[in-house]
Amino acid sequence: MNLPNINEARKRTDKKTEYIYLNEEYDKSAFKGKKYFIRTYGCQMNVHDSEEIAGHLESIGYKSVDSIEEADLVILNTCAIRENAHDKLYGFLGRCKHVKTSTNPNLIIAICGCMAQEENVINELKTKHPYVDLVFGTHNICDLEKLLNNKTEKQNIEVFSCEGNVYENVPYKRDSKFKAWVNIQYGCDKFCTYCIVPYTRGKQRSRKSIDILKECEDLVKNGYLEITLLGQNVNAYGKDLDGEISFAELLKKVSDTGIKRLRFVTSHPWDFTDEMIDVIASNDNIMPYIHLPLQSGSDRILKLMGRRYTKEEYITLFNKIKNKVKGCSITTDIIVGFPNESDEDFNETLDVVNTCKYDSAFTFIYSPREGTPAAKIDDKVPMEVKEKRLHELNELINKYSLENNKKLLDKEVEVLVEGINEKDSTKLYGYTDTMKLVNFEGTKDLIGTLVNVTITDAKSFSLDGKLK
Repeated sequence: MNLPNINEARKRTDKKTEYIYLNEEYDKSAFKGKKYFIRTYGCQMNVHDSEEIAGHLESIGYKSVDSIEEADLVILNTCAIRENAHDKLYGFLGRCKHVKTSTNPNLIIAICGCMAQEENVINELKTKHPYVDLVFGTHNICDLEKLLNNKTEKQNIEVFSCEGNVYENVPYKRDSKFKAWVNIQYGCDKFCTYCIVPYTRGKQRSRKSIDILKECEDLVKNGYLEITLLGQNVNAYGKDLDGEISFAELLKKVSDTGIKRLRFVTSHPWDFTDEMIDVIASNDNIMPYIHLPLQSGSDRILKLMGRRYTKEEYITLFNKIKNKVKGCSITTDIIVGFPNESDEDFNETLDVVNTCKYDSAFTFIYSPREGTPAAKIDDKVPMEVKEKRLHELNELINKYSLENNKKLLDKEVEVLVEGINEKDSTKLYGYTDTMKLVNFEGTKDLIGTLVNVTITDAKSFSLDGKLK
């Protein structure tokens, strides 16, 4: 049993990252006939982690099913960013417990991901949820086969609190046959005072560009139309590796593979260079869409957050991108109610929103994460004040989102068709180059293709169109 330790997780040393190239011969008969179910919470990194978990499971004989009632193994891949992620997990665990106690006593329940890296979560699982069989962390997904083979009667917890390594030749079962996530770096060394990610994901570790480019080239050969380069601070790529290319250079090289659409998330304003902007502006297959987290518009709060930029520096960067990248849409993240945020601080945030007029934003009330510096601050702002501020912010965000979407009325846009609309089976949905959701009538044979659609109606969160 290995238990997480936040003091170990925050350590950063001069130890070089180890690059481990998997070349295992998987025994596909080991778990032949067994079925698995994965439920994913959180960010794009978690989604891609679940693709890796599925790849490992199918390499040893497991097959995917759509419900926990059919499964022999249920894996809950968790997120630790906000408290409501914890609530969702424990709610779903109740369903899993019911299946295990009522119909399938041999069901294996496993929890992994960022929550598994938190000491308080492990303590709760040990004391209140002993029916959970297996817990593993973000650093040992590749040990999954061994963990399943070594199943014991007692709860097995194997979570490493370490800086982490980089694994290559990973078996992925991708959710899509035309869109792909590609990790280019793991972990984070920024240590924003509110954020648990540096503790749950380890230090910043960049993959070697030669391995990234090989993965991207293989995806292009296999008919993929869109690649999203993925990292906790994606544009800090290469800063931890001697002699490695910059993120801007990597963007250009991936663009040169001939992929139809290239995206990246999530970027940090601190690491966004002029060279990056020039590369994006001069390559048509790099999509004119940037997610640029603000978090707060107050210099005082930004300093308390450890964000390393000022309001003025952020707006200067925003304007550079808008001026150089034709038709670029920019989205953001904003935290409301950071400890002791004043009315003046909040109004500064509204000022930035009124200046930038974002295409959309992910907005949240601050959620304290145990072990982070911000969680130790004595916060005197009542929750009802924070909720009122969030409502006011969302009203403003939605206003500008609708205004930006209306600019596309009667315009023809290219859409990558992703699937059938869940509410109306006669309609398809997909995304523009600027990452705007479009619904339109069409047949399912168009899924996985690029089509031209004329926009007929605009809403705050989506567009309606007509297939050309």
